[in-house]
Amino acid sequence: MSFVGPIMPVFWLVLGIAMAVTEGLTVQLNAIWFALGAVVAAVSAALGASMRTQWILFAGVSLVALAATRPLVRKVVKTHREPTNADRVIGKTGVVLQTVDNLPGLGRVSVLGMDWSARTRDGEILEQGERVRVLAIEGVKLIVEAETAQHPGKKGT
Repeated sequence: MSFVGPIMPVFWLVLGIAMAVTEGLTVQLNAIWFALGAVVAAVSAALGASMRTQWILFAGVSLVALAATRPLVRKVVKTHREPTNADRVIGKTGVVLQTVDNLPGLGRVSVLGMDWSARTRDGEILEQGERVRVLAIEGVKLIVEAETAQHPGKKGT
């Protein structure tokens, strides 16, 4: 028996444990199938299977387990992005409460009845009372533009 022979069951068990620990840390069902494949390969190594057979079993069991259970897991573990209240202001129109000027870092707007710190994307100064459109949120600041600003592909908004 070669030197590699007695080490392979230990190798596969260590790999299986590493995959199980990875699974436990990520909690996303990404590595559990490979842990199962490693356990099967460890058993085959302990029974004296060739290195080639061990790798084929590892890959085969891992892929079959993945293919058989992944669709079920995706249905059970629903990972969809839940929009926040803040997201709903994007694309909405608001009113400048305090002049928006990026240079001194000033500016407040009211959108959907909420008061926000704001700045413009291009450095444009927006005066109090102007209507603005919300383009994005960066941190806790709204990125806004004058409502009359032209958009590519749109005529006179």
